[in-house]
Amino acid sequence: MTAPDAPLNPVQIEQAIRTCAEGIHKGVTVTTDAEHEAKQKRRQYDASVARAYMDHNGPAHERKYAAELATQAEREAAETAEIAFRYAERTARAIEAELRAWQSVGASVRLMYGAESGVGR
Repeated sequence: MTAPDAPLNPVQIEQAIRTCAEGIHKGVTVTTDAEHEAKQKRRQYDASVARAYMDHNGPAHERKYAAELATQAEREAAETAEIAFRYAERTARAIEAELRAWQSVGASVRLMYGAESGVGR
């Protein structure tokens, strides 16, 4: 492994760009799967609340709170799935930002190699 401040060569940059591109490609599936799971858990939670609300005997305001208390596990599952989805989205954006950074570094290195070889003189 090279030191963080060691000079980079075009091959290393190309490898880093490919790694980012692969991460972005995989991230599409991960993000889509996480979104699907979050939406499924939210639907399950909503249905559980509705069932608990309808099953409780009492005034409307009491039914609402009884339904919330009866479905805490479903709510937690839905919120956990939503957090996983948001994490997947943030990770995907971070990989895209890393790709842009590597592309910028690649442009700088190409300029440096061009200047050292006398290209454009």
